[in-house]
Amino acid sequence: MRDQGETVILVSCVKEKRATRALGKDLYVSPWFRKARAYVEGTGRPWRILSARYGLLDPAKTVRPYDRLLEALSRAERRAWADGVLTALQTEFPDVRTVELLAGERYREFLQPDLEARGVVVRVPMAGLRIGEQMAWLDERVRGAEDGGQPAPGDLLD
Repeated sequence: MRDQGETVILVSCVKEKRATRALGKDLYVSPWFRKARAYVEGTGRPWRILSARYGLLDPAKTVRPYDRLLEALSRAERRAWADGVLTALQTEFPDVRTVELLAGERYREFLQPDLEARGVVVRVPMAGLRIGEQMAWLDERVRGAEDGGQPAPGDLLD
């Protein structure tokens, strides 16, 4: 497989959060997010959180909890949110070649086509999976890492 440059994994935020300030990686407390975090941290690849409030959130940054849903924003607001995420991604990871999105349609709707238009390979390994299937997908990869293997990013095993 040829070198695809830097790969970054983007994980969507979730509604269930701590009630107090916390590191981004600790703010979101749902079982899905915890499994996604275990998966991405096991890959050793850089990752960021797609936050409805903060945009592209560094997991090591301390932030306040919030109550904002991307689904509740207008199309224009979601477009502006995606533009901010893309700008931050390009600034933080200028050599990004592949982005793996662990995020639903609302998070991907503008990000995916814009990234692809810039020549970035976009992988959405859990596309079309229901929440229970996503949990099983994440469990399988985390369990593989615990058994001595390294979890590989989603579809990068092509």
